[in-house]
Amino acid sequence: MRPAVTILQLDTHFPRIPGDVGCPQTYTAMAEIIRIPQATVAGIVSDKPDQIYIAPFAEAIQHAKGDVIVTSCGFLSFWQDHLADLTSKPFISSALIGLNDLAQRYAPAEILILTFDADSLTPAHLGAFADHATGIVGLPKHTYLRQVIAGDQPNLDPDVARADVVETVRRALTPHHKHILLECTNLPPYKAALVAAFGLPVMDILSLIENIRPNTVHPDFLG
Repeated sequence: MRPAVTILQLDTHFPRIPGDVGCPQTYTAMAEIIRIPQATVAGIVSDKPDQIYIAPFAEAIQHAKGDVIVTSCGFLSFWQDHLADLTSKPFISSALIGLNDLAQRYAPAEILILTFDADSLTPAHLGAFADHATGIVGLPKHTYLRQVIAGDQPNLDPDVARADVVETVRRALTPHHKHILLECTNLPPYKAALVAAFGLPVMDILSLIENIRPNTVHPDFLG
């Protein structure tokens, strides 16, 4: 049976819970996971995206069997066009490519972009939508989820992570915000909590997968 989606996953070991792009239980259909050797969080989450060693991702795309190909780190948005040109299949590097749609409906000040690391996410990652950089909000370094991911820790308490994510958005949200975009592919497990807390629509990489291939993502993670 052909996989519905192929995930080009970083070479990490922290838990990927249901709702995470790299968790097979996130999907209603078969998911193929291709681990990219030596692709660490520190190596990909960079404010110099043009210097990322992209060759292993390009090689992996040639072997992907899924109907849709995605990555497990939104910081690869800089390489969207380059990698998409290597396959005839739909390719999603990052939820940030969702700005193609959101920018037609919202002003930059109306979109809150929640990222893993605000210091490393640059206008270059946003491409034609660099003016949306003013809406970037990052997980503070002391937050539990960021420490688990950055330290590649073996355990994750979803309740603690959820509380930190909601509080981070609560501190950043203004009356002007009308939409939340989750750059980080490890944030969708907490999407429902954000919708419940703030009543705003939330886009993430799962939203984009579902738009391209309906009935692929489990309904629990579509918000």
